[in-house]
Amino acid sequence: MLTKVLLILLGMSIILPSRSEEPHVESENGPSAHEDVYGPQPQAPEKKLLSEETVRTLTGPHRRLGKLPAATHILNSILNNYDHKLRPSIGEKPTVVTVELSVNTLGPISILDMEYTIDITFCQTWYDERLRYNGSFESFVLNGNMVSQLWIPDTFFRNSKRTQEHVITMPNQMVRIHKDGKVLYTIRMTIDAGCLLHMLKFPMDSHSCPLSFSSFSYPESEMIYKWEDFKLEINEKNSWKLFQFDFTGVTNTTETISTPAGDFMVMTLFFNVSRRFGFVAFQNYVPSSVTTMLSWVSFWIKKDSAPARTSLGITSVLTMTTLGTFSRKNFPRVSYITALDFYIAICFVFCFCALMEFAVLNFLTYNRMQPRASLKLRHPHIHARALTPPRARAHEHPEAFVCQIEDSEESDGEEGPSCPAQQSLSRDTIQSPGGGCKWCKKYFCVVPSCEGSIWQQGCLSIHIYRLDNYSRVVFPVTFFFFNVLYWLVCLNL
Repeated sequence: MLTKVLLILLGMSIILPSRSEEPHVESENGPSAHEDVYGPQPQAPEKKLLSEETVRTLTGPHRRLGKLPAATHILNSILNNYDHKLRPSIGEKPTVVTVELSVNTLGPISILDMEYTIDITFCQTWYDERLRYNGSFESFVLNGNMVSQLWIPDTFFRNSKRTQEHVITMPNQMVRIHKDGKVLYTIRMTIDAGCLLHMLKFPMDSHSCPLSFSSFSYPESEMIYKWEDFKLEINEKNSWKLFQFDFTGVTNTTETISTPAGDFMVMTLFFNVSRRFGFVAFQNYVPSSVTTMLSWVSFWIKKDSAPARTSLGITSVLTMTTLGTFSRKNFPRVSYITALDFYIAICFVFCFCALMEFAVLNFLTYNRMQPRASLKLRHPHIHARALTPPRARAHEHPEAFVCQIEDSEESDGEEGPSCPAQQSLSRDTIQSPGGGCKWCKKYFCVVPSCEGSIWQQGCLSIHIYRLDNYSRVVFPVTFFFFNVLYWLVCLNL
């Protein structure tokens, strides 16, 4: 019985190892005899190509990814004992920060708020000996998440009102660490900066809008700014929003200002712009000039048409007032007058004088004359004397004007005041048209028709009833010479 049990165990020990070796043999010796039962098997060439691809996949990436642990090790080693709260070379020498600027968009310029908007890419470069390393990498590029772990200059823009940092899709800032400890920090931002506009020559004005920056806490003894050979990239191909202005160039200055916290180095860029004249010309100068010329139309309207002339004059004055108010609508409330204000004011004076000319003419024509009937009743000899030839009356009264009382076409049937020559004979009954002013008798002839010579006793005689004729010439000529002088002065300043 014991012998049978031993034989069974020996047989089982021989059978079990043979079954365990069968799959290994099949995988090495190729397909088994049951291939037709279990379906087609992959061919030998395809299996060979798969093995080559697998080898390439396993060897190539492992070689490239082999540098990742090295880069991580280098970065961890330089940041292990790094204190980002202290500036480089503290207590030894000042940190030199080199600045470079790229302008993406400039404008718009707000005249009312005296500010402008600028979109820039701001680059700062400095050396930090604590970030030196040895390795095959020339530099590390770190994203914005690593900025908080490094020391960054506390640069701020002194004349900025609002500053926006771009964070879509990630914070638009980058840090590049070089092998020798050189650090490049780049950030993109949009700044609303103040720009003091001097509007005295408006609209022929030019401005320099500053962009000033410095360190907030490090004085000049600890941090120094300098330009990278004054490299400033201007991207004019971008959609600049200057609208009413033309970009004429950029300048820079460097200065040191004293504050209670110390002496700080301030860097300033000036963006020079000049105003485009076309918009203001069509909005202000052309309407003002045309309105002034329209007020002269009243000189060709009969003085009897008081409603027409008065309406035209008042409309011109009110239009100039509206234009003056409109020109200041989107304008800073400065205490001085600008070139445009002066021009509109002169146009207003011309329109007002055109209205006053009719008022003077109407007053002298209708309110200062004596009725002919009263003259005939009180002094019947005046009418007969007035019919005498003018030259004969001039010899009789050389000091008086040579005048004649008669109906005139210019007065449209109205009679002018009594002749000054006759007033000397009857001063008690007939008052002089000049209201007793002696100088009026020397320079003015106040009758509908004055037949005397231009010069009388060395004085120029002016016919008041011909004010419209004089105004038709005086107003346009004066306005023309004013424009010539105005534009010569404004364009040459």
